[in-house]
Amino acid sequence: MRTKPAIVTAPDALGRRFRTVRGLSTALVATLSDADATLQSMDDASPAKWHLAHTSWFFETFVLRDHVPGYRLFDDRWPFLFNSYYEAEGQRHARPRRGMLSRPTLDAIQEYRAAVDAALLAVLPELPQAALDLVELGCQHEQQHQELLLTDILHHFSVNPLEPAVWPGAAKVPVAMPGPIGWIAGRTGEVSTGRESGHGFAFDCEEPRHRAVLHPHALADRTVTNGEWAAFIAEGGYADPRHWLADGWAWVQANRIGAPLYWREIDGVWTRFGLDGRRPIDPAAPVTHVSLFEADAYASWAGARLPTEFEWEAAAADADPHAGNQLDAAGPVEPRPSPSGPAWFGDVWEWTGSAYRPYPGFRTAEGAVGEYNGKFMSGQFVLRGGSCATPRGHMRASYRNFFYPHQRWQFTGVRLAKDL
Repeated sequence: MRTKPAIVTAPDALGRRFRTVRGLSTALVATLSDADATLQSMDDASPAKWHLAHTSWFFETFVLRDHVPGYRLFDDRWPFLFNSYYEAEGQRHARPRRGMLSRPTLDAIQEYRAAVDAALLAVLPELPQAALDLVELGCQHEQQHQELLLTDILHHFSVNPLEPAVWPGAAKVPVAMPGPIGWIAGRTGEVSTGRESGHGFAFDCEEPRHRAVLHPHALADRTVTNGEWAAFIAEGGYADPRHWLADGWAWVQANRIGAPLYWREIDGVWTRFGLDGRRPIDPAAPVTHVSLFEADAYASWAGARLPTEFEWEAAAADADPHAGNQLDAAGPVEPRPSPSGPAWFGDVWEWTGSAYRPYPGFRTAEGAVGEYNGKFMSGQFVLRGGSCATPRGHMRASYRNFFYPHQRWQFTGVRLAKDL
């Protein structure tokens, strides 16, 4: 990955940011036992303690090992355990078997985190700019893993018949169903898209800034709700192949999909499982945990389509990326009914119809950090806008998330678009 001047490079400010990010990760696992933190319910998800250790390995490897002469690894066996996918860093423990790591314990990993934190903060004032940029990259990387940690815990707990809650649910205030979707005419013609180099932190996949052509279109002024999705189910949306892409229909049939992930009908009432346990769905809240296949089928059923990532970015360019329902602290995390007016950030990641591919002129950097994004630009689709589990301050209009079309354990939802 190309590292660019960070948002904050002054060591004192960067140190405060580092402490804040690292502290949130610790807070998110405060209610977990060692057994909870060791669970791995599927290959796509990782144990909570692996997330805690991997993010520490990132700082230890790319900052301390590579930029601090004489630094000694906390444990020279652990890079094999906590490297994720960096081929340049050598062999690593197989991803599907991370749940087999009963040792090191959660307590031992917390000791590792404390040691890495102390070592990095001690040398921060003397680090060169390239290393400071890597500290910022590491903070951004850990914020990504904070969201993954939450969604992975949710999946781990969902396979337990007891369906335990991570946190008690917040008191529910009834919210009226929103009115019909309104439509916002989008920009047309040539637009600039992507992050401009030198204008704050960006991941390499957001660059270079380039021109895209937009045809007349409109975007929905809100995302699709649970109540609207229940109507899609009731009208046979999951049973009608006319609405589905061929791969999506094959996926529905092979996996017997009939509702969003974590939904279950009990005594005629749709419920969902969340980090606060199982509860009736809130019909006014954004639907979440749907795949691209489901999003595309719903759009077809509704007589619309999914937006392109460039349509979405152009519409959200002037919106405040710090606004909306995003992650601020450990506690109940779920999408909430949107306030009046368009809300572009938070609640649910919004599927686009755009393939995750490089922008014109994209280049990967030399070395291991060059593996950060580029090698995953195959077979995945772009999502925009962040979610209720995205740490506040991590988001921007140019941010490109990406998943395979069948995946839905993240907080993924749907905003419709249509041609004009």
